[in-house]
Amino acid sequence: MSEKLDVIIFGASGFTGKYTVFEAVNVLQNYRWGIAGRSQTKLENVLKDMGAKAQKNLMSTPVIIADIENEGSLIAMASKCRVLVNCCGPYRFFGEQVVRACLEAGTHHVDVSGEPQYMETMQLKYNKLAQERKVYIISACGFDSIPVDLGIIFIDKNFDGVVNSVESYLQTYTKGESQGGAGIHYGTWESAVYGLAHSNELREIRRKLYSEKLPKFQPILKPRPLFFRSDIGNGICLPFPGSDRSVVMRSQRFLYEQEHKRPVQMHAYIVFKTWIAAILVALFGVTFGILTKFSFGRQLLVKYPKVFSLGFFSHEGPSEAQMESVQFSFIMRANGWPKSEKLLEASDQYADLPSKTLTVKVSGSNPGYGATCVAVLSTAVTILKENDKMPGSGGVLAPGAAFAKTSLISELEKYDRGIKFEILANK
Repeated sequence: MSEKLDVIIFGASGFTGKYTVFEAVNVLQNYRWGIAGRSQTKLENVLKDMGAKAQKNLMSTPVIIADIENEGSLIAMASKCRVLVNCCGPYRFFGEQVVRACLEAGTHHVDVSGEPQYMETMQLKYNKLAQERKVYIISACGFDSIPVDLGIIFIDKNFDGVVNSVESYLQTYTKGESQGGAGIHYGTWESAVYGLAHSNELREIRRKLYSEKLPKFQPILKPRPLFFRSDIGNGICLPFPGSDRSVVMRSQRFLYEQEHKRPVQMHAYIVFKTWIAAILVALFGVTFGILTKFSFGRQLLVKYPKVFSLGFFSHEGPSEAQMESVQFSFIMRANGWPKSEKLLEASDQYADLPSKTLTVKVSGSNPGYGATCVAVLSTAVTILKENDKMPGSGGVLAPGAAFAKTSLISELEKYDRGIKFEILANK
C-alpha cells in the first residue's frame, strides 16, 4: 500500500464493526478507507455481506490483518492510515494496546467506548504524549455520549447567555409501539459488568488526573430523587447509569481550564412510561450491581447475559429488524442567565438565580448500531477535514472538548441514521 488510507475500521468483523462498515459506504464515500482484524476470511465475509446490504461491491476495499495480541501488527496497521476507528472492545481489555500503537504511528484514534475507567486512564497516561505526537485520542464517539456531550455544545451555541446547568432525559421507543428496547449485543454487557465491578478505581484515577477541584458554582445542580415524575419526558424517571455525565464533565473541565468558560453542571436521567417499568429496571440494576462485586457473580453475568438481562442482551445480538425499529430522543433542559447578565470572569459567581431556559431535543434511530456507527465515522471525517479547528495539536479528549468548534453536529445531521439537534423552547 503505497499511500496512507484516510480511515481504517479495526474490529470490522465484530458486531458493531460490521455495521460501521455498512455506514462507511455513505459516510466515507469521499475518502480512502479499509478494514482490519484478525481473520482475512471473516473480514472478506463482512465486505461481501455489508456490500450486499448497501447494494455496492466492496470487495476491492483494502483488508489489513492485525491482532490485538501482536503489538507489531497493531503499529503496522496504524501506520497505514490517518485515523483509526477502533471497534474492538471491551476497551478495558483491548483498548490501550491500540491507543499505544496509534501514538507510535502518529495516527489519530476514535472509538465508541462507554467505559469511564478506560477513558480517564488513557487521559492520565497518554495526554501529554498525544500532544507531543500531535495525535488526537477521542473516546465515547457513539451513542449515548455523542448526543449528550455535543448536545451541551449545541445548547451553549444557541443559549445567547451563560448556561449554569443541564438535565438530560433519555427516552427510547419502538416504531408504532410503546416504549421498549430491541436488545443489545453481548459486548456492551461485558463492558458494563467489568466497568461496574471496578468502579471504585475511578476515585484514584481522578485524584491523579485532576490535582485541583473545580470551583463550586452556584446554584449547585442537585441530583433528583431515585424515582420521580417529570413533565419533560412525561414519565417516571431514574438516574441514567451510563457514562454521559463523566464524559460531559471531562469536556466542561477542559473548556474551563483551556478557554475559561464557566463549566456546565449536568445530571442525566432515563424516562419510563409506567411506575412498574421503572421499578423493575431499578430492581434489575440493584441485582446487577450486587452480582458484579463478586467473582462468581461476574462469571454468571458474563456466561448468561440473556438470562440475567431478561433477553435484552445476548451473544447473537438483536436482529436488523429489531435494531431499525428503535428510536431515541434526549430532551435536554438548560438553565442559566441571559447575555445581558454575563460576568467578567468564568470563575465569578452570580448573585441572582438563573432566569433563562432553553430546551433542545437530540434524536435519532437505531442507537446502538446505526447512530453509533454514523457518529464514530463522522468524528473521523471531522478530524480529517477540520483538524485546524480542534484544540491544540493533539491530546486525549472527550468529544465535546475536541469538536466544540467544528461542524461535527452538521455532519451528524446529514445521514439517515445520523443524529438530529433541534430547539424546542427558548425562554
